[in-house]
Amino acid sequence: MGAVIDQAAFDKINEYIVIGKGEGKTLLSDSKTPGKGYFVPPTIIGNIAPHARIAQEEIFGPVLAAIKFKTLDEGLAIANGTEYGLTGALYSNDRLRLERARHELHVGNLYLNRKCTGALVDVQPFGGFNMSGTDSKAGGRDYLQLFMQAKSVTERL
Repeated sequence: MGAVIDQAAFDKINEYIVIGKGEGKTLLSDSKTPGKGYFVPPTIIGNIAPHARIAQEEIFGPVLAAIKFKTLDEGLAIANGTEYGLTGALYSNDRLRLERARHELHVGNLYLNRKCTGALVDVQPFGGFNMSGTDSKAGGRDYLQLFMQAKSVTERL
């Protein structure tokens, strides 16, 4: 894992780790870092309730809140039950489940049967839903239009 940007980000992510350890069961946590800098080791917290703080807020660090669910309906409700919707992913061999995710997951970038990072500039607009932002953020034709102002002019001669 790489370093985070500065002391403020380092402190905020570590605060979330402390909160998460109080909200669930620590599955992976390592306090060892490679020397000086703002390194945050990967942390996985399990047994998290869907409305726990680390499940409801964007952390922007290597922290994973693992939430158990039994049915696809329950999983979709959990995923859509936050104020955020930047990226989502689903792995399944069931075509109907993939199609439901395609239509029902409220995220700006949905990845099916692949890793959930790596939006391609000028291919995927990389924008989120709700508090994760709107519109394109990574260049391309969609992004260019954010710097323009549409205007319709009608004249009768």
